[in-house]
Amino acid sequence: MKKKIREAIVVEGRYDKNAVSQAVDALILETEGFGIFRDAEKLKLIRAVAEKRGVILLTDPDSAGFLIRNHLKGALAGVSVKEAYIPDILGKERRKTAPSREGKLGVEGVPPEVILEALRRAGATFEDEESAPEVRGALTKADFLELGLTGPGSRAKRAALLRALDLPERLTANALLDVLNLLMDKTELVSLLSSLRPQ
Repeated sequence: MKKKIREAIVVEGRYDKNAVSQAVDALILETEGFGIFRDAEKLKLIRAVAEKRGVILLTDPDSAGFLIRNHLKGALAGVSVKEAYIPDILGKERRKTAPSREGKLGVEGVPPEVILEALRRAGATFEDEESAPEVRGALTKADFLELGLTGPGSRAKRAALLRALDLPERLTANALLDVLNLLMDKTELVSLLSSLRPQ
């Protein structure tokens, strides 16, 4: 039986919606790709749902997906928005004749287990479980600077961390901070960083 999620999940298109519906039972809203940039009514609907039950943004890990995600984050400022990330997995979707320009699988191309794990890591509220994962947190931007994850020369270290956690390479430092606050505390992060070697 599929896990039921309280929050609505916002995806780019119908193939993404089909993939997510195979993984979980949830309200799934489509942006119709870049159509969300000019569809005030759809944005109003997404905002209303976010205010009522929260939303989880689940876009492709490519530049277009991050552009749509960032637009939505700005438009939904002040309401409950969680972010789920599909890891960078090279390949092409079955229905396509060639890989995307960046060569990465989108939401539609990954197995249901990957989608489910991305939603768990985002802090989705599973209705059949006692509660959503607690925010482990208290990691700050100052911690990032102290640990060399921001500032001069931080790019390679952050890239190694993103690879180790199966997160997309386009994730910003601020978004990485939000994700890490769901996954670990400072001690765990320091331990993980000490085991990594930048490529």
